[in-house]
Amino acid sequence: MLDFIFIALGLAGLVWSSDKFVEGSAAIANHAGMSPLLIGMTIVSLGTSAPEIVVSIMASLSGSGELAVGNALGSNITNIGLVLGVTLLIRSIAIDASTTKRELPQMVIVTLLAGALMIDGVLSIIDGALLLFGLVIFLTLLARRGATPDGSVDSNPKLTPLKAWGVFLVGLLLLVISSRLLVVGAVNIATAFGVSELIIGLTIVAIGTSLPELAASVMSALKGHSDIAIGAIVGSNVYNLLVVLAGPGLLGPLALNANVMSRDWPVTILTTGTLMLLAWVAYRNAKQGKAGNGELGRASGVLLVSMYTAYIGLLIFYTDFAL
Repeated sequence: MLDFIFIALGLAGLVWSSDKFVEGSAAIANHAGMSPLLIGMTIVSLGTSAPEIVVSIMASLSGSGELAVGNALGSNITNIGLVLGVTLLIRSIAIDASTTKRELPQMVIVTLLAGALMIDGVLSIIDGALLLFGLVIFLTLLARRGATPDGSVDSNPKLTPLKAWGVFLVGLLLLVISSRLLVVGAVNIATAFGVSELIIGLTIVAIGTSLPELAASVMSALKGHSDIAIGAIVGSNVYNLLVVLAGPGLLGPLALNANVMSRDWPVTILTTGTLMLLAWVAYRNAKQGKAGNGELGRASGVLLVSMYTAYIGLLIFYTDFAL
């Protein structure tokens, strides 16, 4: 019972503290005279994936590298299948040329890179370093075209420099504490029920660390700004693979569960490829003046949510519970 309380407190703490972390960080950056571009590429991008990153580090330091890998891949599957799928059920999203020709292909390339590095069954220090090098390339490409991965930056103008540092430090501290509670609770439950840490990372932890994206995407859709959702999801998925997945490697090496490459990474590339295909069809239809006006609609949402549901069913099939 206590472990479930740890998980609940950890998830709630992650959602609240990541928001405060970004708020304080953006305010500090603004007071320091950083440009919106630089803030978006660093502070906001880090904040979006902060739950996944901190959970990955804490899990790796605790000797639970499988949990970290499951979190990285599971979060990407959850972001596309559940977060974007639910958002599309609420409101359609227009697809533009930049998304189709740049952002989505980059996400596919990063997913393929991650698979190539994991195909030998080990995440090594070299693999982790290569993933971080990929992050440098990604940020360089963003800087050259003057774009940010998560859109505009919102900071609280009422925060003085001192208050900004206070909010930042409180957010960072609670991020670490919440992540620790989540990891401890998840590992204990996995042990008690005889479920692998990989499965827990792919499900409970992945959904939990994707709650900020889910809340932001749904609220954006309800406010009529659903176009923001796909950009945030693409950016989050790229950072999950280049930063979150790098953690177990840099703190490793980590021998991967065989199911990572036979089951979980294929589903990751399948959902990623499906999103790219749906976006390409929508964009092509818009150029040709066909129905849909270049939008991903409810039909796409149903497909993505169905794929996610099928994947969860697959995980249940693979799992032997010790009851």
